[in-house]
Formats: sequence, structure tokens, C-alpha cells
Amino acid sequence: MAKKKNELWEWTKALLIAVVLAAVIRYFLFAPIVVDGLSMMPTLKDQDRMIVNKLSYKIGEPKRFDIVVFHAPEQKDYIKRVIGLPGDTIEYKNDTLYVNGKPYDEPYLDEYKKQVEDGPLTEPFTLEEKIGRKTVPEGELFVMGDNRRFSKDSRHIGTIPMSKVIGKTSIIYWPIHDARILSNK
Repeated sequence: MAKKKNELWEWTKALLIAVVLAAVIRYFLFAPIVVDGLSMMPTLKDQDRMIVNKLSYKIGEPKRFDIVVFHAPEQKDYIKRVIGLPGDTIEYKNDTLYVNGKPYDEPYLDEYKKQVEDGPLTEPFTLEEKIGRKTVPEGELFVMGDNRRFSKDSRHIGTIPMSKVIGKTSIIYWPIHDARILSNK
């Protein structure tokens, strides 16, 4: 009888440790997220399942073109691409991104640009027109969805404070036939 009680206690301890460990990993390190909507097409599809690395920006700074998940003003989590970092000037003209006056290629948009026949994929704008400032404020990011015509992003909701960023995401794990690691470009 004592041996059965001891074995039950060992199994209970193992289960408790596993539950605590899973909670710690999910809360502090990695979390699953489901893409909800078409704002990141063609890079991400509606209902893609991804892993968010919550540790990514506690260790280092965000990089241009990282895909991040953040708490949006509507009490939802959004997934968008980092376009502007603190201190950057941002401008779009002739469907080209200019950061601090320098043009940048966005190869992840090439597929959509080929399909657009009635004007540019990304309407021309300056950062000042969108947020009322010439540069991205310190501690904030300017983010945009890849599906530029159908994305609610920093052009509409303003810059995102780093404190609202949950983490970086680059791993699609479901559906299995789309599983892959995304590059920054």
C-alpha cells in the first residue's frame, strides 16, 4: 500500500512540474498565435498558426522588417511588419518605401505588386501626414501589414509603443503543408 501511495505521489509531482513548466514557457518565453484576417497576405494567410518569441526583444532591439505581434488599441493582438524604427523618417512614393531618404526593396510585396492594375499597392504618404511627426518617436515602432490596401496598421492607429509589443514571430507551424521559418525579407 505504501508503495502505491509513493508511486501516486511521484506521478502527481511530475504532472505538477510539467504544468508549471508549460505555464512558465507559455507566459514568459513562447506562445502560439493564430493569424486572424488577410492583412499580412501573401506572407501570412488567415488562420496560419505561429509561435511568438516573447524573449526576442528583451534580449535585443527590433529590426526593420521583423514580423511582430502587439496589443492594439482595440483590445486585440495584431500581427504586422516593422517598417520604421525610433528616429526614422518614413515615406512612400511611386510604390517604394523610403526610410531616412533611402529607398528599400520589399520583396515580400512583389507578388501583390504584379497583381495590382489600378494604381500603387501602397498609396503615397509621409510619416508626418500619418502621425503628425517627422520621425518615429523614441520607444515606438511604425508597422504595416503586407496586404497594404487592406491592413489596419500604423497609418491608421499610429505608432506602437515597444511596451505593447508581445514579441517577434517567424515560425508558421500549421497548417503543416505551409510550415516554415520566415525570413525578414
